Amino acid sequence: MNFFSPKIGIDLGTVNCLVCNDQKEILLNEPSIVAIIKETQEIMAVGKDALEMLGKTPENIEAIRPLFNGAIANYTITEQMLAYFITSSLGRVRIIKPDVAVSIPSGSTSVEYRAVLDALNSAGAKNGYLVPESLAAAIGAELPVFSPTGNMIVNSGGGTTEVAVVSLGGLVSYNSVRTAGNKLDDSIVNYIRKKHNLLIGPSTAEKIKIKIGSAVKVTENKQKNVQVRGRDNASGMPKNIVFTTNEVVEAIEIPLKEMINGIKSVLENTSPELSSDILDKGMVLSGGTALLPGLDDYITQSTGIPAIKAEEPLYCVINGLGIILNNLKYFERSLIK
Repeated sequence: MNFFSPKIGIDLGTVNCLVCNDQKEILLNEPSIVAIIKETQEIMAVGKDALEMLGKTPENIEAIRPLFNGAIANYTITEQMLAYFITSSLGRVRIIKPDVAVSIPSGSTSVEYRAVLDALNSAGAKNGYLVPESLAAAIGAELPVFSPTGNMIVNSGGGTTEVAVVSLGGLVSYNSVRTAGNKLDDSIVNYIRKKHNLLIGPSTAEKIKIKIGSAVKVTENKQKNVQVRGRDNASGMPKNIVFTTNEVVEAIEIPLKEMINGIKSVLENTSPELSSDILDKGMVLSGGTALLPGLDDYITQSTGIPAIKAEEPLYCVINGLGIILNNLKYFERSLIK
């Protein structure tokens, strides 16, 4: 490997994309959205500019997320999005192509691995490395991943919840559940449509989740509420309702249970020795969904194992990639090339 090649890490998320260098400096943090002209497939905007267009575009323009549940749904657009992010991070004039490490869901297939590596090469990478998302999160959360002990990480972002037990630098037991923040948003949309006969979009549902959301029921004096504006399903006219925290809890109950089932499946496939370590140390929660109030309590109650929120849940994966880039030889056997 060329010593002078710039190194960048990309947390290629369904909702957001973060880019860092080998010093763990965040170079870019943008939504994983691209706005294109339908007829020509020409890109109009990427990231924050495209996010502002979501749900508001005319017929000839479409704002899309090229990643779905952690996997590439639109190869051509993903390739162009990666090229944009690499150029935005390193500049247009580059003498040497960069080495790029990208996080990928642990349960990805060999076809999905190849699709990401091909997209990286086409986007201008010299060498592409794939890192299991849960391993990167565990490293970024500063878990002792190379020790002969069980370390459990639950990384829940927008598209997937990555659950893994890490020991001696590798994944001992893991599961990738296609249920995370986006599924919670969809559940809120459906709940409001059924209970209040009101139509809202996923972006409104996400704002509700962030503002008043909770994984567990709260007492009346702790309950928050928010005004929700949408379209009446019967009349088609604009309508307002008041939505409460405990209604959010009811709305997201099913996807949270799916996440718990994913956690339990990993625990069931973990050796008794490592299970004992996990019971002592607990599991660490990372990713954007870890910020949902009460999620740590909900997981603890559901599994009987302490769940601890990471210090910086949103940055565990990207910080892990930064550490790996700074020690590529040390982590070489954990990478997919």
